[in-house]
Amino acid sequence: MKILVLNGSPKRDKSDVMHMTRAFLQGMQDAGEQQITTVHVVDKHIEYCTGCFACMRNGGTCMHDDDMRAILEAILESDLLLLSFPLYCYGMPAPLKALIDRTLPLSSMAMQKVGDRYEHVGQADFAHLRYLMICGCGFPNSKQNFEPAVAQFRLLFPCGHTILTVPESPLFNEPSAAVVTEPRLALLRQAGKAYAETGAVPEALLHEIGSPMIPEETYAAIVNGANGK
Repeated sequence: MKILVLNGSPKRDKSDVMHMTRAFLQGMQDAGEQQITTVHVVDKHIEYCTGCFACMRNGGTCMHDDDMRAILEAILESDLLLLSFPLYCYGMPAPLKALIDRTLPLSSMAMQKVGDRYEHVGQADFAHLRYLMICGCGFPNSKQNFEPAVAQFRLLFPCGHTILTVPESPLFNEPSAAVVTEPRLALLRQAGKAYAETGAVPEALLHEIGSPMIPEETYAAIVNGANGK
């Protein structure tokens, strides 16, 4: 399987979430050989979309001549698009959002009704693509935190999507927390293997991965203590 990882964190490989993503991908590798390409979005030259819609009228060519052209080609050549990012203000970090905005060339101005909503008709064939979101946040639990990012991802990719969200993700960059992070990374590896073998992650496993690693109050007290609160 050709996997394109879009790492939305400005911390690149040191991202909390990339610890989780690497574990998931290792699980996929356990099930069979995978061809993995990782793009650190912050390192790419991606201009902001100006909303001119020229790309949606002229067959998919954007007015900007930057790294996004090669990224669009890589997306269409992949089997799995994996968005790995930390939660920023309840959404994607700005560099990744700019990239997503610039996927407009894949769509045309024409609209069609799909179910109870309208969608743009594609200018490219990406029916083969599957979509995966791995997102972490620094809060103690998932309640009233991930919902906006999850809703956006589901609307962007209504078919073939899988979503993993993990609270307390800064623990993955804290060596002293290995007693709780290593078991969680093992679960993520298990999830990756299941995904590679079946195309899905069991709901019970998704729930376990998305649960706090340490009690919420304990985590909040540690974070507040480290910040002098």
